[in-house]
Amino acid sequence: MSEKSIGLIELSSVAAGFEVADTMLKAGNVRLLLSRSICSGKYMVLIGGEMAAVQAAVEAGGQAANGCLIDSFTIANVHPDVFVALGRTQTPEPNGALGILESFNVATLIQGADAAAKAAAVQLLEIRLAMALGGKAFCTLTGDVGAVQSAVAAGRRVIAEAGVLVNAVVISRPHPDVYREVV
Repeated sequence: MSEKSIGLIELSSVAAGFEVADTMLKAGNVRLLLSRSICSGKYMVLIGGEMAAVQAAVEAGGQAANGCLIDSFTIANVHPDVFVALGRTQTPEPNGALGILESFNVATLIQGADAAAKAAAVQLLEIRLAMALGGKAFCTLTGDVGAVQSAVAAGRRVIAEAGVLVNAVVISRPHPDVYREVV
């Protein structure tokens, strides 16, 4: 199965999270990408697959959430860097700029990271979701200064429109030690 689309449900209950994950997997031909508890006692379920199956699974999961739904989304034609950057870091080129997008929630950060990756020729390095972050999420990206500025602006718009923007910065030619902190 190829993951061209993703869907995520963020819940206020760990127990509901397990039930929603099971419901989503049974509702469509999707693959479980992440299913885990996250900071602040929340739970997230992230799936991938063809768009119709992902939409059906997210809809079924939302119905099974029983009042515990915080947020959900689907994204068609996800940028390939999103899959690579989820939960791990790519080795950055020490040239260019470093961009960081930070959100109060997981779902909107992933949407912002996808928008950033699609907006300009940048490399997503990492998408870190809620663990040891008090429920917040952030992503890092790199590329030439103009591309990173464009990408961060696109991601910032998505996150700000949802009302969950913490911060968004672009650092031109960061010190090499800053890059070592990213990896």
